[in-house]
Amino acid sequence: MTVTLEQVRGYRLRNHHLDAPLPAGALEGAVPCGAQNSPPGAWETALWNRAEGVTLSQLEEALYGRKTLLQAWSIRGVPLVFPTEEAGVFLAPLSARPGEEPWVYTRGITGALDALGMTFDQLLPLVEGACACLEGETVVSKEALDRRLAALAEPELPPEARTAWRAPSMYGRPDRQTVGEAAVSFLLRPCAFRGRVVFGEREGMYPTFTAPVRWLGRPLPEHPDGERELVHRFLRCYGPALPSHFQSWLGCSPRQAKRLWGAVQEELAPVEVEGRRRWALLEDLEALARGEAGERLLLLGPHDPYLDLRDRDTILAEPAYQRQVWRTVGNPGAVVLGGRVVGLWTVRTRGDRLDAAVTLFEDLPAPRRSALAELTERCAAFREKRLDGWQIR
Repeated sequence: MTVTLEQVRGYRLRNHHLDAPLPAGALEGAVPCGAQNSPPGAWETALWNRAEGVTLSQLEEALYGRKTLLQAWSIRGVPLVFPTEEAGVFLAPLSARPGEEPWVYTRGITGALDALGMTFDQLLPLVEGACACLEGETVVSKEALDRRLAALAEPELPPEARTAWRAPSMYGRPDRQTVGEAAVSFLLRPCAFRGRVVFGEREGMYPTFTAPVRWLGRPLPEHPDGERELVHRFLRCYGPALPSHFQSWLGCSPRQAKRLWGAVQEELAPVEVEGRRRWALLEDLEALARGEAGERLLLLGPHDPYLDLRDRDTILAEPAYQRQVWRTVGNPGAVVLGGRVVGLWTVRTRGDRLDAAVTLFEDLPAPRRSALAELTERCAAFREKRLDGWQIR
């Protein structure tokens, strides 16, 4: 089967619920691959683009009130917001089996392990055990969480490792972090996958952390086939794709990605895109063939799930523009038309006011520019700000 880039974009837009917004009451189904929450608030913009007329208070009620949405460290170790009932898809399947480490965000722990004279497998159970304290308390701020768990884990260390555990960190903050606290920071992601820690309600500028059973009042829901479902979600949101794309999206080792991908191998069919072989779900070939990108104009926030892909040339062909959208740090938002990135946008807030600037990569006719200005006004209103300045370049 051969498909065009437009068909691929149409298929992805539809599965990301970006071809047309869902009703505001359908929040739990709006982000099938979860929504990253870094920078803080990124998940809210993602939901705003996918749920008609949704407000910040409705989102906060779903996350902090009804708790039908949950935030925890997940794919690539990022804070991810996803439906609570799908914790068995976005957490447990990410746990590496023996020999499948390291994840992209745990590689750096080597320096701490060498200083302690311990292995990853020796240290993880000690930090995981320290997380039991969260069943009875909530910790405010990530630094405080690192300190709390490091203090609890220290008595369980071999005596010869304790001096190094309390030594200044080798990771750039020796005045504010010990080796032990740095090691805990690396290991919090695997602890999250094992259901030991989730995010609680934010307190001002600080995140809070606690155990799932304390936050939800019950253990995390399980999924009977979470590993296969995780691959299905990826392929529906980012397919046709390669196993290497899946590995990059997860942030895991090639060995773990190969195992997870292999579990659905018999459900896949080869698809040719621009002369390149990719893989899609057999049951989705018809949907892929009828994919039409449409003409919906979108202001996607930084790290929106739709932008979270390895094959960036599918939605933005020019490498120079790609470097402006996908930066090492500080990504801007993306202006998307018909599934293609046609520009970027940034905002600056000052109290209750918001300034926005749009940089276009291609010329848009006057009606499109007017629609872009109106969309920016709506985004500011969603953020409960007044659009004070708007410019387009």
